[in-house]
Amino acid sequence: MRVKLQLVMCSDEGQEETVTEVITLDKHHQRLEHLGLTLAEATQLLSTLQHHLLQHQVDTFLDRCATCADWGALGQVKAHASRSLRTLFGTYKLYSPRREHGDCPRRKTASFRPLSALLTASVAPELLYREAKGASLVSYGMRLEALKDFLPLEVTLDVKTVRYDTLQVAKRLAAEGGDDHHHCIDGSPSDWDLLPRPDGSGQVGIDGGYVRNGFAKKPHFAVRVGKSTRSFLEEDDHKAPSSQRFGFVPTLETKPKRRLYEVLHSPGLQMNQDIPFRSDGHDTLRARQREMSPKAPHILAWFQLTLKLTVLEQYGKGLGPCEAALGEAIREQIARLQWSLWHGQVDKAHSQIEDLASASEPCNETYSRFKHLRKALSELRTSMVNNRPLIPNYGQRYHHGEAIAPGFVESTVHQVVRKRFCKKQQMQWSKPGAHWLLQTRVKTLDGELGALFKRWYPDMDREVEEMPAAA
Repeated sequence: MRVKLQLVMCSDEGQEETVTEVITLDKHHQRLEHLGLTLAEATQLLSTLQHHLLQHQVDTFLDRCATCADWGALGQVKAHASRSLRTLFGTYKLYSPRREHGDCPRRKTASFRPLSALLTASVAPELLYREAKGASLVSYGMRLEALKDFLPLEVTLDVKTVRYDTLQVAKRLAAEGGDDHHHCIDGSPSDWDLLPRPDGSGQVGIDGGYVRNGFAKKPHFAVRVGKSTRSFLEEDDHKAPSSQRFGFVPTLETKPKRRLYEVLHSPGLQMNQDIPFRSDGHDTLRARQREMSPKAPHILAWFQLTLKLTVLEQYGKGLGPCEAALGEAIREQIARLQWSLWHGQVDKAHSQIEDLASASEPCNETYSRFKHLRKALSELRTSMVNNRPLIPNYGQRYHHGEAIAPGFVESTVHQVVRKRFCKKQQMQWSKPGAHWLLQTRVKTLDGELGALFKRWYPDMDREVEEMPAAA
């Protein structure tokens, strides 16, 4: 059988119709593979239909711009040119003439291109959205292949173009943020007790990660990521828990306080909110946490202390050959030190570190890794001093069912950084490339990228409610 498809376009008044031959297909029906449209036929149909529809829309727009809106005089064509527009169904060249303004006294220029008012960008919003969303979740190359598999995109569309479009979305997003916040505290402490009871509970995690550096002598550079979550009370169980993420390269971020402020206050954080902050205890993060919510408890993840204690314990095991009795005594002191930290007894733990350093001194000459042991003790002492206000009674929190493990913080690093900036695939990044991609990635993971495009392009068709992307 022969299938002939035609495109019928009507004028706005409905009085004039234009019929265009779109495609003619010869279809068989003797075998299963003959039934319906193939992918190649569908992509050809979409590309041809898009071409005719775009051309008709542009011609209609140019016809209405042929006369001056203020003066009414016909603008003569001064030069001929074309503009390219990349869409989901291909790249098309569109006629873009330059016209004279005529005798209109209100115009400051002698000529203009009418199509410039319509084509404010060279990429259709929906293609830009699909590129940015997909590239935020998988590699640029994989996203390009996925688009090409199902859409009639041009062969000239390459990885560099997808990367450029995605980073431009991130830059536009960052440009909307406004100035940095000098502080993140709203109101005065005397007014916080007058605020209504917080609706629900939540938690905040801030941590750092490392990305492989492909453009400098240093093998890696640091990134900062974080996440705030909020769950509602039982009477509001119809409300889904909300979450907000952020990520940036510290050396490139010019507005870190504003970014943290937006993440915290978007779920509705109040100044009297009892939301625990968990982090790795970095100096900058400690200061940021106090600025954001001084009344909330700020907790050093137990994992950060156990990491240092485990290293110390390994060195302690190596003290056996030095002197059996002394090695056993030192290992017992390390166990007592761990007990003190677990119960939040920082002063006692500090004294135990000093005793441990003195007790290990006789092994200075006989233990080959003595310098490493002293260094591990020094690092633990420094961490305790710097994070003293952030070390709670971990044992008490554990028995009350309160979180002490870094799972929430570590999962944020895994979601935002590791699954996209993959070390297993030997990915290498520049600092700007990683920084800008993080901006689109966190918006995609939070399910907010579509809402941004809807705000930028109010008439862009998309789902009314967009579900967050799978992490």
